[in-house]
Amino acid sequence: MNETLEALVQRVRQCTICASELPLGPRPLIHVSPRSRILIASQAPGRIAHESGKSFYDPSGRRLRGWMGLSEDTFYDTGKVAILPMGLCYPGRLPNGGDKPPRPECAPAWRDEILAHLRDLRLILLVGSYSQDYTLGRGSVSARVRAFRDYLPRYFPLPHPSWRTGVWERKSPWFQEDVIPALRDEIRKALA
Repeated sequence: MNETLEALVQRVRQCTICASELPLGPRPLIHVSPRSRILIASQAPGRIAHESGKSFYDPSGRRLRGWMGLSEDTFYDTGKVAILPMGLCYPGRLPNGGDKPPRPECAPAWRDEILAHLRDLRLILLVGSYSQDYTLGRGSVSARVRAFRDYLPRYFPLPHPSWRTGVWERKSPWFQEDVIPALRDEIRKALA
């Protein structure tokens, strides 16, 4: 690994592997530092993230920061928190609403190379089905979130923090009662 993380990130930001499939064109979003302690392995940037150039700069980001118990400043401090989605560019919308899945070319092209530079990671948040399936194999998001202790100390599975999750949370009181306090505790330990 002769290339610095900074040089790799610059190369990633020039990626056009799936440009013809992206409705708004390529704009790879990656927020990393060799000092990052926590990694948010998420799905793919949304339209607002694509336009702003800032991952989770939308209501889902506010929900995720709330779950984590982090201020916006801490969340976007790459020396503390890295954000590396499974797909680095906005994939577009599905006809029936919601965003399309992350492009399948992206994670195999970049993920391992980027992760090799993040040697100080203490906790990886697997946010949503795509990151969980890629890392752990196929499975149920709800079952994994409920059994989060089985994946510690390396991984902490979470649902995707979209507006749809609000309904799921109301039907799953154990998430706020059990998972969120444990998540915040793991985050405090990772940042200590």
